[in-house]
Amino acid sequence: MDTRSGDPELEQILEGIGPRLRVLRRDRGLTLEALATATGLSVSTLSRVESGKRRPTLDLLIPLARAHRIALDQLVAAPASGDPRVHLRPVRKGRGSVLVPLTQYPGRVQVFKQVLAHREPELVTHEGYEWLYVLAGRLRLVLGTQDFVLRPGEVAEFDTTEPHWFGPADPGAVEILHLFGPRGDQPTVRTRPPSTGLPSPGAPGPPATTG
Repeated sequence: MDTRSGDPELEQILEGIGPRLRVLRRDRGLTLEALATATGLSVSTLSRVESGKRRPTLDLLIPLARAHRIALDQLVAAPASGDPRVHLRPVRKGRGSVLVPLTQYPGRVQVFKQVLAHREPELVTHEGYEWLYVLAGRLRLVLGTQDFVLRPGEVAEFDTTEPHWFGPADPGAVEILHLFGPRGDQPTVRTRPPSTGLPSPGAPGPPATTG
């Protein structure tokens, strides 16, 4: 039976879902077996969807979007809406790592979403100030002689003139939000929880803070 809709634009969207799912899974460092466990879908079903041999339906796409922690419209690449000036263009950085620039403000703090695959630690230094927020997985941060492991919801901030390195703490990938200030800008804090005993609003934070 021919299941095509007759709408060329819709068919193009549907045909792109399978390859996109395969790239997304590999970028996350997941096997078909691991994704099957996370979604409750069978390995054969996932393989057929990725290869385009099975039409993607909502009952398949919803658990996949949840497993990958992305919105459903990102998964199906729905037509662009909202501000036409915003164009997210993923950049591949080595095997399995992806960088998505979220802002384009020259001379100001830049914001990125990153998926980092396994890599060997190599400390670097450069001018700037960075903030890292973990979205999924576990992030290892080496800062000078200190070694941290951050979990989802935890954050670190540090001056990048300090020798540093960060990457997955586990064999799989880690997903983070990454903010970088090119001039070594430090954050200006306007609010604090009332009972933390932290410095007063406006005072610069310590070189590194973990949540």
